[in-house]
Amino acid sequence: MSEYDIDYAINVIESEAKAVSSLSSIVKSEEFKRAVDLIFNCNGSVVITGVGKAGLVGKKISATMASVGTSSHFLHPVEAMHGDLGRVNRNDIVLAMSFGGNTDEILRLISHLKQQEIKMIAITGDAQSRLAKYCDILLCIGKLEEACPLGMAPTVSTTAMLALGDALALTVMKAKKFGAEDYARYHPGGSLGAKLITVGQSMEFRHGDKLPVSLETDSIAKMLGETSRLKRRGAVMVVDKNEELIGIVTDADLRRFITDNGGDALNMPVSKAMTPNCKRVREDTLAAEAMAIFHKYRIDDLPVVDKKNRPVGLIDVQDIVSIKVVG
Repeated sequence: MSEYDIDYAINVIESEAKAVSSLSSIVKSEEFKRAVDLIFNCNGSVVITGVGKAGLVGKKISATMASVGTSSHFLHPVEAMHGDLGRVNRNDIVLAMSFGGNTDEILRLISHLKQQEIKMIAITGDAQSRLAKYCDILLCIGKLEEACPLGMAPTVSTTAMLALGDALALTVMKAKKFGAEDYARYHPGGSLGAKLITVGQSMEFRHGDKLPVSLETDSIAKMLGETSRLKRRGAVMVVDKNEELIGIVTDADLRRFITDNGGDALNMPVSKAMTPNCKRVREDTLAAEAMAIFHKYRIDDLPVVDKKNRPVGLIDVQDIVSIKVVG
């Protein structure tokens, strides 16, 4: 077996970590704040461009931005010169990435962007480069030494670029108050997306739908007559005169009540048959949290209420199972 220089491998990690740590001074700068502000207020897309390894990093940064609420796509500078400039609009901003800052393909693209008066942010290692000269906002990571034994293969520089791009994307994400529900909307596939789906997204009822709701003073007969043609659900939510939820009548509750009271049951008020102070959730409750309630209390139906405790929907355990929140 060959001998491997593990100490050198450790040096690679430490070199890249040191480069990332040095970015703190850039993030604290006014230029970084200007870049964040420009992206946050962008009415179009953040178009990211670069060649070679910087381009690959740019694709990753673009993907990250798109997944956390900032519209973004990658533009290859060579393809841009052959028709893809149509992908860039006046409301867009461009994030150009080049460690040396003098890449021919990027520089050819710059003049066309300037003609359209498109704002440009540059991430480069040379503050005196032509890219740095012609950009609107400069984020200079400095003349970093690559970890490659030849000092040539992009390693330290690309790691620093990626970290700086993540800092931009996630700072804007936080400023936009992009939350778990938003994240689930952008990641509907896979187990992660399912775990972040909310009750509001998974319940069958939608705003404007007639809900299975009955007043506490209604008779059992009236409740059945008014809810029998609604979407099939195994429960009816019970409200008071202020339309606030006070209980629930499930199919099991109704069977027990009729068995206990015989023919008189249909003329008795709903409040006599309901389970008072039932469990409930809000629309922004994660579906996974609702599933935990179903399991803990061994129930099949959960009313969904608004801030004033008024019913806006009803979710049952099958709604959650169908989106594979568990398993």
